[in-house]
Amino acid sequence: MLHCGEPCLKSGKSGASPLNVIGRSLLITALFAALLGGCGGNSGAGGEREPPLVQAEPAAAARFVTIIEAVGTALANEQVTLSAPVTERIVRLNFDDGDQVRAGQTLAVLASGQEFAQLAEAEARAREAEQQLQRIQTLRERGFATTTSLDQQVAAAAQARAQAAQARASIGDRVIRAPFSGWVSLRNISPGAVVQAGTPIATISDISRIKLDFTVPETILTAIAPGMAIEAVSAAFPDQPFRGTINTIDPVIDPATRAVKVRAVLPNPDLRLKPGMLLTVTIESNPREALAVPELAVVGEGDSRFVYVIEGNKVKRTPVRTGIRMDGRIEILEGLRPGQQVVTEGVVKVTDGVPVRLAGGPRAASQPPDKG
Repeated sequence: MLHCGEPCLKSGKSGASPLNVIGRSLLITALFAALLGGCGGNSGAGGEREPPLVQAEPAAAARFVTIIEAVGTALANEQVTLSAPVTERIVRLNFDDGDQVRAGQTLAVLASGQEFAQLAEAEARAREAEQQLQRIQTLRERGFATTTSLDQQVAAAAQARAQAAQARASIGDRVIRAPFSGWVSLRNISPGAVVQAGTPIATISDISRIKLDFTVPETILTAIAPGMAIEAVSAAFPDQPFRGTINTIDPVIDPATRAVKVRAVLPNPDLRLKPGMLLTVTIESNPREALAVPELAVVGEGDSRFVYVIEGNKVKRTPVRTGIRMDGRIEILEGLRPGQQVVTEGVVKVTDGVPVRLAGGPRAASQPPDKG
């Protein structure tokens, strides 16, 4: 049997060793101290959070215009379809597809042999009537002809001249001439064909300039006027805007659509625009200088709009009335004065009355200095 010089320490399932109890107490104390140290390291003087960092810029004047957009149809400056005035055979055509013609140029000639014969007969009768009239006038001067016979011969001579003029007019109707200078459309008839009265012979279009018709709502009638500049773009030439001016505003409003037709005129020196083209029209109306801020500075809440104005080192929620948006800025109609600093970035981080720090600027007064 072994004997211990000192009392032996015994452990059992029903009790804990005094050494283990002391170790656990020390461990809990150390963990608690570490936790307190960590909390203290993240707090500043007084435990205040750092003010949010924002960017700001002053409210300043910017140029704004009211943009009116519409879709219009191009029309020729002048356009006419020449038709056969009578049923007759075509003797000659003096144009080809797409030819440029001058005012008064002969485009087509219809058969007129019978009309020339009638003219010759009428002119012969007119000459005979004139000669007879001269004889009766001579006899009347000598007293051998009555006034009644002279009057009858005067009427006969006038009738003969009228018949000759009618024959010449009938011949003229068989010669088709261009009423103005322009370009002829595609030809659909040939010489020798017999055309009925009213059959189209040629369509002439003057496209040296283009009439552009478009409609606008009646609500913007006060924003447009004759002489205003417009810009039109065609799908055929998307990179080439065509500029012109408003020429006429229809005095009658369509009661079905509540819209009014507007006609503008566009120069077309290179003949790129063609009648029938669809063009998108842009009108810049009411150019003005107005107070503006970046769009990101304006916060919406229902029908209300407001901005955060920096006063000292704090922000103040300021209601504003806004206008149109253009080039990333929004028009301010009421609520701001020129030069007031408005939060432009970081709006979501601030509320009314909170301190802020300006990016690139001095720290807010509530921000404590850094500790070394």
